[in-house]
Amino acid sequence: MYSGPGVKTSADYPIPDTMKAWVLGNPGELKLAEKPVPVPRRAEVLVRIDAVAICATDLEIIDHGPPASIQGGMPFNKNFTPGHEYMGTVVALGPGVDEYRIGQRITVEIHAGCGQCKRCREGMYTSCHNYGLNYGDVDKGHRANGFTTDGGFCEYQVNHINTLVAIPDTMSDEEATLVVTAGTAMYGLTELGGLVAGESVVVTGPGPIGLLGVAVAKALGASPVILTGTRDNRLKIGRELGADHVINVRNEDAVEAVRRLNGGKGVDYVIECSGALNAVNDAIRMVNRGGKVCLAAFPHQETPVDVAHIVRNNIYLYGIRGEGKTATHRVEAFMSQKRFDATKIHTHTFPLDDLPTAIRYAKDRVDDAIKVVVKAKGVAAHRVAAE
Repeated sequence: MYSGPGVKTSADYPIPDTMKAWVLGNPGELKLAEKPVPVPRRAEVLVRIDAVAICATDLEIIDHGPPASIQGGMPFNKNFTPGHEYMGTVVALGPGVDEYRIGQRITVEIHAGCGQCKRCREGMYTSCHNYGLNYGDVDKGHRANGFTTDGGFCEYQVNHINTLVAIPDTMSDEEATLVVTAGTAMYGLTELGGLVAGESVVVTGPGPIGLLGVAVAKALGASPVILTGTRDNRLKIGRELGADHVINVRNEDAVEAVRRLNGGKGVDYVIECSGALNAVNDAIRMVNRGGKVCLAAFPHQETPVDVAHIVRNNIYLYGIRGEGKTATHRVEAFMSQKRFDATKIHTHTFPLDDLPTAIRYAKDRVDDAIKVVVKAKGVAAHRVAAE
C-alpha cells in the first residue's frame, strides 16, 4: 500500500504503488515502463499528472541529451523520465506541508533550486549552482523535473512546493500546461526591465514561446508589439494574440521593416525566440541605442555576434533560462483573468500511451502542429483548431 513517513493521503484519491512512465533509452528511444510511484518528502507533494505539453527542449533532450544532466552527464539509459510542462492534481502531501491541499489543481514550473548556493540566494534558482548533480538523491535540494530529476511523461510525479502554481477550475488542463511557456516570456520581459507599458517590443520567432511572448508583452501594455517569422499561419495567430504588426522575413528585410514600422528608429526591446544563425545580429540592429535584447532560444550552433556594434550603441544582452523569479505566478494571473488566450497555440492532444506519435507531431510539425498536449487518462487523439 502506498505510504511514507509523515505522508498524508486521502481515500478520495487512491494512489497505486506503481505507475506507467516513459523512460529514455538510447538517443531518440522512449520505452513505456513500470516505475514505483515516488513518495514526497519534506516540502514536497505528489502530483497526479493530468496533462503535459511537449516542448522543443524535450525533443532536444530525447534526441541529443543537453540541457538535461543526469548524474552529472547525458540522460541516456539511466531510467530517466523526461517531460516538464505538466499540470495535475495534488494527491499526497509530504511531511509538514500545509501550503496546498489534497485535491487541489495546480500547474508546475520546472526548477526548485537548492536554496543554498549564491544564485539561489539571489532568487536566480534557474541558475542554481547545484544543477544536475543529484539525480536520485535530492538531499542537496536542487530539482529540475524533466532535466535533472524525473519529469512528467508518466502518471505521478513529486514536486517541491516552490514549483507549484494554483490554478482555478475555470482553466482547462490544456491551458494550464501552457503556463510554463508563457512564464518563460514573462521572465524575459522581467529581466528586460519589467515595466514595458508604452515601450516598443519585437518578438522574433513565432514558436510557442514567441507567440506567448507577444501575448504577454501586449498584456503588459507594450506598444507597438511587432512579430517576425517565416510562416503566415503563425504570424496570423500572433496578430490574434496582440501583435500590432507582423513581418514575414521571407518577403522583406526584418531589420528595415522594424525600423520603418517604428518611425524610422529601432525598438526598445527584442525578445529573440527563433534561435536562427543570424538572429542575434538582427536583434541588435533592431533595437535603438541603449536598447535591450533577451535571448530565449537554444541555437543549434555557435552564432556570429557583432560585438563592436553592441559596444558602440550601448546595447544590453540578457540570456534567460526557463521561467525564473516566479514568473509563472504572474503569468498565471494574466491567464486566469483572460488577459490573453493561450489556447490559441494548442493544436493537438494525444493519450499518454501514444506519446511517440505526439512527439512525432511536435517534432515534424505534422498537420501544422504548434503545441501538442498529452493527457494521462481517457483521451482520444484529436486536433484542436488553431485558427
